[in-house]
Amino acid sequence: MAPVCNLPPGAEENLGLLLGLARARLISALEAELAANGLAINHTQYAALKRLAQCAPLAPGELAQALGHDAGAMTRVLDGLEEKGYVRREPNPDDRRCVRVIPTEAGAALWSRMRGCGERTMARALQNLSETERDALRDLLKRIVASLSSTDTPN
Repeated sequence: MAPVCNLPPGAEENLGLLLGLARARLISALEAELAANGLAINHTQYAALKRLAQCAPLAPGELAQALGHDAGAMTRVLDGLEEKGYVRREPNPDDRRCVRVIPTEAGAALWSRMRGCGERTMARALQNLSETERDALRDLLKRIVASLSSTDTPN
């Protein structure tokens, strides 16, 4: 196997390191694409707006869990998005002790603009894979996620 360019020594054989590097480079490429399109937003804010566009309204804890963040980190993300006018917190009509987060009109408009950035970034990331390879990669990653999502603990 020919060595993969720009990887630390031995990384070609370390699946965990490769997955981490792929994620880091996807995030970096997405943030560069967002900046190139005049969008002053980072990956975490992008991910939050994407999830809200798909599933709003959400409680902050639900959003944190969906994105793999702790509650404190999510509070900071939502504070930043709220300051920019992209989301708002409102009382949950079913439980006044809780709030839910929804995108504002400006947030929905921003998501419409950002969506293409994500699509272009992913297309660039997958450009050297055939459709069959993309399908296989998707299937393998779904199986890894399912394995790690199991409530069973290893013996």
